This record gives sequence, C-alpha cells and structure tokens, in this order.
Amino acid sequence: MTVLDARALNRATLARQLLLDHADMPVLDAVGHLCGMQAQEPQEPFVGLWSRLRAFDPTDLSKLLTGRSVVRTHLMRRTVHLLTADDVLAWRARHDAMLRQRVLGTYRRELDGVDLDELAAAGLAVMSDGEPRSMGELARALAGRWPAPGPRALGEMLVAALIPMVQLPPRGLWRTRAGVRNVPLSSWLGREIHPPALDGSDPVGQELVRRYLAAYGPAATADLRAWSGLAGLPAAVAAIRDELITFADERGRELLDLPDAPRPDPDIPAPVRFLPAFDNAILGYHDRTRIIDDAHRGLSVAGERVVLLDGRVAATWTFQADTVVITPLRRFSRADRTAVADQGRALAAFLCDHDNHRIQITAAPR
Repeated sequence: MTVLDARALNRATLARQLLLDHADMPVLDAVGHLCGMQAQEPQEPFVGLWSRLRAFDPTDLSKLLTGRSVVRTHLMRRTVHLLTADDVLAWRARHDAMLRQRVLGTYRRELDGVDLDELAAAGLAVMSDGEPRSMGELARALAGRWPAPGPRALGEMLVAALIPMVQLPPRGLWRTRAGVRNVPLSSWLGREIHPPALDGSDPVGQELVRRYLAAYGPAATADLRAWSGLAGLPAAVAAIRDELITFADERGRELLDLPDAPRPDPDIPAPVRFLPAFDNAILGYHDRTRIIDDAHRGLSVAGERVVLLDGRVAATWTFQADTVVITPLRRFSRADRTAVADQGRALAAFLCDHDNHRIQITAAPR
C-alpha cells in the first residue's frame, strides 16, 4: 500500500480545502464543496472564504444568508455551521441521534426522566406561531411543565438537537452584531427535511463519506468521525468501499480516498494563508499532524486564528485597532517574514475596506 507522508497529506488537504490556489468559484459552491463551514463565531467564515476564493466579496455571503440559500445551524459535532440549504435538508435527519446524545453527554443528570419526544412536540407547538425566539425564551416558555432541568439544559436540547433550527439574519451578516434568534428550519426554507431511508440503507451516510473525502481526503475513518461526530459511518464506508482507493499514513493507518481527487506533488509550493477561528481545515481530522504540530494542537480548539506557512500552522493572528497582529510560533526566515507580512497586509485591507494595510509581527519565541 502506498504510504503518504505528512507533506503529501498536507498538500492534498490544501488542494481540497481551496487553500493551495485561490478558487474561481461562487460562494455558494464553495460552502457546498467544503461541506459547510464552522461558524459559531459569526464573522469567521468571511475570513475563511477570503483566504480561499479569488476576489471574494463578503456581501455575497450576506445575500446568500438573507436569501435563504445558506443557513446557520447546529450540525456536525453539535457545533454551529454555515451550510447550504440543500445540504442541511439532506443531512439533518442523519445527525439527529448524534445531536441528542451530545446534549445528553453534557446535561444527562438535568434531563433525567424527561421524555424527549414530548419535549420536542411541546417546543414545536410553541414555535408554531412563527415568532423567532432565543434559546432562553423558548426554554422559559416550557419551564412550567419541566421545571427541574433548568432553562439551559432545556434550551440546549431543544435548539441544538430536538428541533432543527436556523439562526436568523442579521446574525452572521458581514460586520453585523446580532443575538441568536431561532426559527424552525423547515419554516424558514419552505421545505421539509429529508426523512431517513425506510429500507434501512444509509444513502445520506454514503454521500457524506464521498463529500468528506472530496473536501478533506485522503483520510482515515477516525478523521471522518472527528469531523462529523457520527459513529455509524463505518457501514456507509463499507457500502461504497469498491468506489474508493486506499493509502497508508506514516503511522500505518488506512486512508480512504476518491480515485480522481487531487493529490498534488508534495514539493509544490504552498502560499501563506490566514485561517479563521475553528477552521475545519484543522478541526476536520482526528490526526491533525498533516497541518499542525502536536505541540500546537490546543490552538485549534481554543479559538486561535492561525497562519499557514508552507502549508503548516506557524503563527497565530488577531485583529486589534485596525491592525493584523501576527505572533510567530517559531522563528521566520527573512523570506518567510516578507511573505507573511504581504498576506497580512492584504488581510488588513480586506478587514478595513482598504482603508489601511497595518500589520505587526511580534517577536518570535526563543
């Protein structure tokens, strides 16, 4: 079996994630290709798309949100993602059990004895008036019937698991601060969520495997689990295994891939890229060493924005007082520093409507 080292996997990841070359792709197609974008921090997807698309206009994403072609909702790993309307309608039912179990993993004691089907029905009855509600408002509307769990546990279970919800604009629009207001997904989109297959097959799971590999492969089944949060996809993998090819990584793990997916020459240069907080290019794997050193793995779950240099995480960055502040994780060569500074100035211009290009690179660790 062909072994792919970390550099080969890195370049494949960059190509699949639209980070090796800026893509000439509509925003809607990019969100679909990426299988959604992590979006619990509402402004972060704009930087993620700026780093991936040529001539990205942030108002294009805002228009997709207000036009109901893209939505903000809980899905993979019970985190808020930006997804195309078509994908969330097709995928949501496949995630139902996982979403319930993840909420119960946090609030099992508080929700002990609560009939979740009854709670879901009561929550839908409250939401049937069409009024957007915050999680707290919905929980308080039902607290008289279920006083013991407390509003946080009730609200999390209702909004993140039991009732497929959309976070309404202006939440998530470019340069807009707004609280979370929820409405049921099907009412917002005017379409119903696709039901599970009645024959026990798993066409949605199989499509998730294909789509994941197109955007993240080559990857192990553990990586697929880490991205989706789903435990049942090994059966889906088995059902389509004849469509796939296999490799091994340097640890001996089996890696699955689509035959015709890009696997660039490992020696191809990789440009500097600035990634937003919680970008799935890092979080979408169990083994993240293809893009970030184990010593820095904690950055990926702490919400740090990172800079890719030669395809790997080499710095963190923040935006303060109209300045992109870059903090190296290692010493930069003169050429590295110039490349990072150039891309940092371009990011500052994007974030400031070209009013300035200010950057600051702090001292490297000794």
